[in-house]
Amino acid sequence: MIKRVFKKFFDELIYTLKDSYREIIFCLCFVVLFTYPLPFYILTSGGTLNVENKVIIDGEYSSEGSFNLAYVNQMRGTLPTYIIAKFNKDWTMYTMEEYTGSKDEGSDVVDFRDEIELLDSQQMAVKVAYDKAGKSFIVKENYYYVYWVEEDVKKSADIKTGDKIISINGKKVTTKEDYTDETSKTELGDTVSVVLERNGKEHTVKLKVYELDNRHITGVVLTPKMTYETDPKIKFKFKESEGGSSGGLMLSLSIYNKLIEEDITHGLKIVGTGTIDASGNVGPIGGVKYKLKGAVKDKADVFIVPRSINYDEVKEIMDKKHYNIKIIAVDTFEEALEELEKLGD
Repeated sequence: MIKRVFKKFFDELIYTLKDSYREIIFCLCFVVLFTYPLPFYILTSGGTLNVENKVIIDGEYSSEGSFNLAYVNQMRGTLPTYIIAKFNKDWTMYTMEEYTGSKDEGSDVVDFRDEIELLDSQQMAVKVAYDKAGKSFIVKENYYYVYWVEEDVKKSADIKTGDKIISINGKKVTTKEDYTDETSKTELGDTVSVVLERNGKEHTVKLKVYELDNRHITGVVLTPKMTYETDPKIKFKFKESEGGSSGGLMLSLSIYNKLIEEDITHGLKIVGTGTIDASGNVGPIGGVKYKLKGAVKDKADVFIVPRSINYDEVKEIMDKKHYNIKIIAVDTFEEALEELEKLGD
């Protein structure tokens, strides 16, 4: 009985396929044509992300307003998005090489860089905010990872983005200076021995030393990752799809606001962008025009932007669009606090 049922089913299926194979092939071709990834990325205006929900601190203070990250929508190119980008001024298209920095790097490298940049911005934001609030921040360990590799180096050595640096010439790497000090001791053309860790396994590579801007380099850029302890304890709740370094300033402001009794938001929706370093310096970012549009779309009261490079672009857009939003340009974390204090006045 069961055999007869299955036989009837398959007979009908085969008959249907034979009768409609042209339509099926057309549908498959249509799906492939419109979903197949092309070698470029597209950036469009994004939106805002409330940091209050992403940062959790023991015994934190609440606020009436909010600090928000501004983000850019990015998508992998397909035929439909390619056509739209050609006719839409608000969509910007980049080749794979322009977007990743290398024609040989794929989305996995982009994802790693976004992840490590987000982690770095979190670490710097915590340090800056806890130091300013007089709270405990203790670094336990430092690790360094390969962030970028020069094309010629890839051809001569088995090293790639995401590798963990263990040592150089037998010296353990726990600071960036551990690496650069060893390269500075060498003669041009010499090689250094670097131990890497990849997928839990260690291997050694030889990297040639050459000169750039009077510095001895190996064609490898490193990025830090630290473990630390704080009092009060802090944790982040970002999704895997969320990454990048441009939220450092807003993270530091949000963390600081949760650590002190005063509410520095003054009840406003504050959106901003900009990197942050361990000294509280604010650095420029990319895609600021998309982030400003996202802030306006989400009805923000204030948009904080790095003064260096980005402010001129924002001012030009404001002169054209006359958006109803207050712009604050800053160079440092301290300056951001001073400007926010003026809002309260």
